[in-house]
Amino acid sequence: MAKVSEKVSSVIDQSDYLSRDLSWLKFNERVLDQARSPHRTLMERLKFLAISASNLDEFFMIRVGSLYNYLDYHKQRVDYSGLREVPFRKALFTAAHQLCQDQQTVFTEQLLPLFIENGLQLVTYDDLSANERIEATDYFDKAIYPTLTPMLYDYTHTFPVLLAKVLIFGVVTQSPDGIDLQNQRSDDEDDRQRLSFVQIPANLPRFLSFEREDTILFLPIEEIVRQNIKKLYRNVEILSVNLFRITRNGDFTLDENDDDEVDFIDEVRQKIKNRRLGRVTRVEVETYVNSASRTNSPWMLNLLKKRWEIDDLNIFESNNLLDFSAFWQIIGNPEFKDDMPRQHVPVPPLGLARDKTDDIFEIIKQRDLLLHHPYNNFEPVLQLLEQSAEDPNVLAIKITVYRLAKRSRITEALLKAAENGKHVSVLFEVKARFDEENNIREAQRLQKAGCFVIYGISRFKTHTKLLLVVRSEGSRVVRYAHMATGNYNEDTSKLYTDIGLLTTNETYTHDISEFFNVITGHSLPNEYQYLITAPRDMRDQLVRLIRLEAENAKRDLPSGICIKVNSLEDKLVIDELYKASQAGVPIRLIVRSICCLRPHRDGLSELITVRSIVGDFLEHTRIYYFHNNGDPKVYSGSADVMVRSFDRRIESLFYLADPRVKQQAILILKYNLLDNVNAYELKEDGDFKKCDVPDGSEPFNIHQRFFDVTEKEVVEARLFDPEIKLAEVAKIEEEYQEGAERAIADI
Repeated sequence: MAKVSEKVSSVIDQSDYLSRDLSWLKFNERVLDQARSPHRTLMERLKFLAISASNLDEFFMIRVGSLYNYLDYHKQRVDYSGLREVPFRKALFTAAHQLCQDQQTVFTEQLLPLFIENGLQLVTYDDLSANERIEATDYFDKAIYPTLTPMLYDYTHTFPVLLAKVLIFGVVTQSPDGIDLQNQRSDDEDDRQRLSFVQIPANLPRFLSFEREDTILFLPIEEIVRQNIKKLYRNVEILSVNLFRITRNGDFTLDENDDDEVDFIDEVRQKIKNRRLGRVTRVEVETYVNSASRTNSPWMLNLLKKRWEIDDLNIFESNNLLDFSAFWQIIGNPEFKDDMPRQHVPVPPLGLARDKTDDIFEIIKQRDLLLHHPYNNFEPVLQLLEQSAEDPNVLAIKITVYRLAKRSRITEALLKAAENGKHVSVLFEVKARFDEENNIREAQRLQKAGCFVIYGISRFKTHTKLLLVVRSEGSRVVRYAHMATGNYNEDTSKLYTDIGLLTTNETYTHDISEFFNVITGHSLPNEYQYLITAPRDMRDQLVRLIRLEAENAKRDLPSGICIKVNSLEDKLVIDELYKASQAGVPIRLIVRSICCLRPHRDGLSELITVRSIVGDFLEHTRIYYFHNNGDPKVYSGSADVMVRSFDRRIESLFYLADPRVKQQAILILKYNLLDNVNAYELKEDGDFKKCDVPDGSEPFNIHQRFFDVTEKEVVEARLFDPEIKLAEVAKIEEEYQEGAERAIADI
């Protein structure tokens, strides 16, 4: 495989910014690193290998697909690394090839040797007993064979549409005695060769399993098809059988058209169909040879490269199982259930005796309530919706939806509310990538039930997470709000770390009401008090807060910035962070995946540190902390520091006004900075270094530690200020005690 030249490496190293796409590959390396951990069970390690494979699929569909949108249409593009589109493609693919090689090495050298001792074995036909072979052949004849369709490609058959992310056999055949399939004699061997394709349906299980005493054998479906493929090609000679898998460009944007007659939903559906025909960005090819039937055809591969306008950079050879995400079937096997760690039972939010009560309205009215998932249950949010659907005093429900669970209690509650005559407004973002079809289907269910549904806003993705419940209580109307960093999805709330705020604070609810009027109608609000929104002015507001810290540092006042996000990519904000660092502001960044900021560079970012947390839960929380001369301003919400978040999405950040809630957010940041089990530090050269537990120290794992947080820890949490002011501590402790007593008395 080609290597990146010294000149290209020099351009990358000299840039003040890190490449978004190269940074993402570094993130997936950290995911793969979890599969190396000897402290995890085999099933856990296979899970992370499978996740890294799924991640890489999406990377080639979206990020590499986006790059080809420039290459194919001869558009200019300069990456943050300083490279133009053509040399950058080479650098990117070189890094991707190395990552794929690392995946194979981890599997072959570290995981596969553990299979036998853990009661499983990956096998071929040669490893089966006579009876097992009969069972496998019978399975092929009855379940697989009827679903297979050989698709010939020659001068009388057009090139078939091959699906992305499915296993495909490329079969090269030759008619006997020099007679081709058109009964024409030819002495030229290439003229007599024919290529056809056999796609293995994705809805068939990847493995057929056999039980032997204490071991379960897993036979890949491709082995079964390969062994029986002659049944599809009778009376012709099979020259080679080649297993491969393709990835296509899945990146699309909708036309910005204000014509009311354009059917927006039809346009989305058409784009989804076009995605299935997108240009090929990667071909994974099986290369290992264990028997005479496993031969590869350079002729076929050259034909595919010409057809799809790709080259050797796009070809990814594998001497292992194609598509490691297939291991989800083994991980989910009931026999290995005990090999996956048991999920910790969620704990009640601080200040509450339990996180589900008979009357959620009364609990929220007592005080603002911060939920930290998955450590706290998502149940209070579901309870708010479900209780609102049945409560005769509830007048209206307004909500933004981006991704839903498969069997969504959110949808069911909204349907019930509509049935009960309540006004239900739902802004359903149908452009949520890869969830478009499900979102259209669920949105139409709600619309038929009488909900007022908006299918997104044409030029923007609605990514904000907001819920508003309007309730009549005697002579007044009370509004209940939920604002969050994560989706209204009860499934992912068990796997992603997020925070959400439940409140009746009228400043919040007024802002949210105004915001809904903007996104569902035609309104231009006055200034929000507790919300910062995009695309209105979020970047400008964050820049203003960063500059205030820089001004404090220049005046020798206490300063500091701590930001926790999924991705940090917006160059304008990065430049302001660089300037703040140069002004003397200590900056601590916690960035899970993409980070284009280069820390620790002399004269540029000496006071900036960047760490990434990758472990049992997917870090999804966004928190923005500004020290503000000892009176911290803290925000949370749906937005990352990205161009798309500021310019192409409807996003919101909400100010944490309640001192108790603010302290909880500060503790989250503090513990993220203390973690020495899941943390990786970003170095100046763009590589990450795993944080080790210091000698004589105890492991600090936030994915366990947050289940045991105490109120005392929250009260004492500080950033950039080791001096704890006793008066402040006493005040916060008093507020905690009063809030807890009111909540317990109400229960």
